[in-house]
Amino acid sequence: MIRPSFFLRVLQWLLVTTLLASLVACSTVDHGKAPTLERGASWVVLPFANHTETPLAGNRAEAVALALLQAQNIGQIKRYPGSVQQEALFDGTESKRQEDALAWAREQNVRYALTGAVDEWRYKVGVDGEPAAGVTLEIVDVSSGDTLWSGTGGKSGWSREALSSVAQKLIRELLRAGLASVH
Repeated sequence: MIRPSFFLRVLQWLLVTTLLASLVACSTVDHGKAPTLERGASWVVLPFANHTETPLAGNRAEAVALALLQAQNIGQIKRYPGSVQQEALFDGTESKRQEDALAWAREQNVRYALTGAVDEWRYKVGVDGEPAAGVTLEIVDVSSGDTLWSGTGGKSGWSREALSSVAQKLIRELLRAGLASVH
């Protein structure tokens, strides 16, 4: 015969497991195989598209990506100097801005470009207001314009965690995947 205390322990274990599972931050990342990239090559961080309702989310993600890319010590890294951030929702000039930035990078004889898009950059509505970020990154061969690698991901954090921290973790994870084969 099974004792009632056994059922109580199983029930407690199930409750604790469920509670812990619900508290863990959620992350989803997908990416292609890392390309073989030259160490010491010149890089540029091009404008990130902002597909959110959060003003300047693209600029914020660019700044994080630039800092993390510089920390990889893979070569000289520049940031596109133009003020090209999408300011208004449904701005139809995004592809033109990207073409202009890539043309500038060619003039500078840059080898690789990092660009991307921000799809989510906010605190979720609710009691806890968890931070959530969604980012897509691309590594582009500047001379040909070909995309060598792309990755996308979304991450949410704890209610007391900063949105910039969640985004930094996500962008770091994506960059590690894209830069895994730098020689």
